[in-house]
Amino acid sequence: MYTSLILFTVVFFSVYHTEQSNFLSKERIHKLNEIATSWKAKQNFHPNTPREHIVKLLGSRKSKSLNTISKRRIKKTDALYVKNNEVPDTFDARKRWPYCKTIGEIRNQGDCGSCWAHSTTGAFADRLCIKTNGKFNKSISVEELTFCCSLCGYGCDGGDPYSAWENFIVHGVVTGGNYNTSDGCQPYKIPPCSFKNENKSSCTLQREYYPECSKTCYGDKTINYKYDHHTSISAYALSNVSMQQDVMTYGPIEVTFSVYDDFVNYESGVYFKTENASFLGLHSVKLIGWGRKYGKPYWLVINSWGSEFGDQGTFKILRGVNECDIEEESTAGIPYF
Repeated sequence: MYTSLILFTVVFFSVYHTEQSNFLSKERIHKLNEIATSWKAKQNFHPNTPREHIVKLLGSRKSKSLNTISKRRIKKTDALYVKNNEVPDTFDARKRWPYCKTIGEIRNQGDCGSCWAHSTTGAFADRLCIKTNGKFNKSISVEELTFCCSLCGYGCDGGDPYSAWENFIVHGVVTGGNYNTSDGCQPYKIPPCSFKNENKSSCTLQREYYPECSKTCYGDKTINYKYDHHTSISAYALSNVSMQQDVMTYGPIEVTFSVYDDFVNYESGVYFKTENASFLGLHSVKLIGWGRKYGKPYWLVINSWGSEFGDQGTFKILRGVNECDIEEESTAGIPYF
C-alpha cells in the first residue's frame, strides 16, 4: 500500500510537471506550426515559465454584480451607427484616428491579472481622444482602476470589465502612464515582465508586493487628483452584430475571450484554437479593428503582455464564428467631456 502510494505520487508529479512545461516547449511550437494552417507559433514565454504564472495573467471575470450578460444593458442599435451593409471589410482604428496615440500603445501588465483594467482604460482613453478630436490625448490610469475599484473585482487577481465601465460613470478615473514614468496623475506601479531570455520570467516573484489605493497624484504632482477624474455617461455590453458599428462610431472596445494553451505561443496570422488545446482562463483585451488575411476574416486586437508577445503586442483572431467566445462578452461606454 505504501509502495503504491509512493508510485502514484511520483507519477502524479511527473504528469503535473509535464503539463506545466509541455505547452511552451520547442516541440509543441513545432507541432503547432504543422497544424495551425492560418497562424504561426513562436516562443513568447521561456519554456520553464510555470503554467500557473501564465494563468495568473488571465484576470477577466464574468460580472460580479450581474450573473449573466443577459441581465446587462446590451446595446444593439445607435442613431449614429452605419448600416450593416456599410460596414467595410477592413478597419483599423489606428488609421482612422491617427492623432490618438493611445490606440496603438502596447502596455505591459506585469505580474498582475489586471488585463481587465488595461483593456477598459485603454479603450476609454481612445474614446476620450476620439470624442475631443485629439484634444485629450493621454493614457488613463490602470493603477487607480486596479487598486481603487473594490466593486470591480480583486485587483491583480482579476476583475469585471463591465463593472469597470460602470465605475467610470460613478467615480471616474485619473490619467496615468506606464511604469517608471511620471506621465499623468497615477502611473502604473507594477514593473513590466519579460519572459524570453531568462530561466524564469523577470517578475515571477513580484507578487510579494502590490500597491495600495492612493488618493493623490504621485506621477505629475502638478495635477489636481480630484479634478483629474474623467467620467463616462454610459456603460453597456455589445452584441456580436453591433461590435463593428460601435468601434467605427466611438472607438475601440473591450473584449473577453477564452485563452487556450496554444494561444500563448502565437506569433502572427489569424489565430484559431487547435485541436486538443487546453483551457487556461479568461482574458480581457482591446479590440481596434478587423480585416481579412489568407481568406479568413479576423478581429484585430491589442494585448497587454508587452511588445514581445505575438505580432509586436497585437494578434488577429478568427472573426464571425465566436472563436474562443470572443464575440460573446464585449463592453464599452461613451465618455463625458
